[in-house]
Amino acid sequence: MLYHFYEMNHAAVAPWRTAFEAGRAYWDNASNPLAQTVFGRSAAASLHLFERLTRRYAKPEFGISETFVGKRQVAIHQEVVWQKPFCNLIHFRKDDDAGVKKQEKLLIVAPMSGHYATLLRNTVEAMLPSHDVYVTDWADARNVPLGSGTFDLDDYTDYVINMLHHLGERAHVMAVCQPSVPVMAAVSLMSEREDALVPKTMILMGGPIDTRRNPTAVNKLAESKGVEWFRNNVIMTVPFPLPGMGRAVYPGFLQLTGFMTMNLDRHMSAHRELFWHMVEGDGDSVEKHEDFYDEYMSVMDLNADFYLQTVDRVFVHHDLPNGTYAYRGHRIRPELIKRTALLTVEGERDDISGVGQTYAAHTILAGLPAEMKHHHLQLGVGHYGVFSGSRFRKDVVPVISGVIARYKA
Repeated sequence: MLYHFYEMNHAAVAPWRTAFEAGRAYWDNASNPLAQTVFGRSAAASLHLFERLTRRYAKPEFGISETFVGKRQVAIHQEVVWQKPFCNLIHFRKDDDAGVKKQEKLLIVAPMSGHYATLLRNTVEAMLPSHDVYVTDWADARNVPLGSGTFDLDDYTDYVINMLHHLGERAHVMAVCQPSVPVMAAVSLMSEREDALVPKTMILMGGPIDTRRNPTAVNKLAESKGVEWFRNNVIMTVPFPLPGMGRAVYPGFLQLTGFMTMNLDRHMSAHRELFWHMVEGDGDSVEKHEDFYDEYMSVMDLNADFYLQTVDRVFVHHDLPNGTYAYRGHRIRPELIKRTALLTVEGERDDISGVGQTYAAHTILAGLPAEMKHHHLQLGVGHYGVFSGSRFRKDVVPVISGVIARYKA
């Protein structure tokens, strides 16, 4: 019933949002003599804050239209090149050019953990100049009809394998956070099957390979509660009239509540600062805040089977490091990965995947020669700094590009 109440609340607030927006337009109107007074700007700021705090944030756009290859500016065309009910594969295609055609294919597997793939916009922008980039664009489960079937960890693994087959030769795969486990499962299966299209490199960034190492608050919560607690407390049914009505999901609005409460003081402070920036007319600071929160507040529902299996097998029972991780009843054997080079990347201050959790892949991939295993610990960054921000662009991207270049076809 909570999901139904949430939808009803949005519907009930809609007229108020319209009224508050009209009020804001009045106080922002240049012809209003009070618009440039402290009172007028305060009224406009208050009305704008109400609108932002009560709106439903739409799925963001990547908005990437160009990049530089060397010193040449190259146009980017965003295309869906592979499609399944729960995912579109987006290709950031560059204008045809001989130099561009030689670039290695990089599949970036975005996390299915509440936010949209656009959370990796900075990652894509940083990799585009020197790589042929593809990104998984996961679907909001509330918009996937029940007739399209379910989606779990095994389906996730199938999707990754199918996308690598679509890319063909000279492909490399990068898993950002949560997908590190199913990506390793996919590469393990391809290696066991002696698949000719197994990726050249596997890059795992801030992923929960073994959450027993340096466990964070997130890890401890999952392990202490157990999967049944999550099943009973966070799984809900998508209500009418949404396309996915009847589907069991972990709702995005619950995830967002969890994200916000983890750092509630910081978010409250940020919105107080936004109010005063609007009153002071500091447009640059307002724009920076709104760009961040437009992305942060945009969340998606997760299919219940996928979410609960992830909690149970990754965070509670640690199947992968224990050697018990199974795909459709078949035990995964990461030790059979012998042709795919490994790069793990961690952040010194990561409070989601603690230091050592991703590095654990080096032990699990027992059959991979030591010279094909690489690791980078980025100092001074938290979880998002592993794949975004100035230090990522300056320090991490050259490491990734160097490893890919070393193992290119």
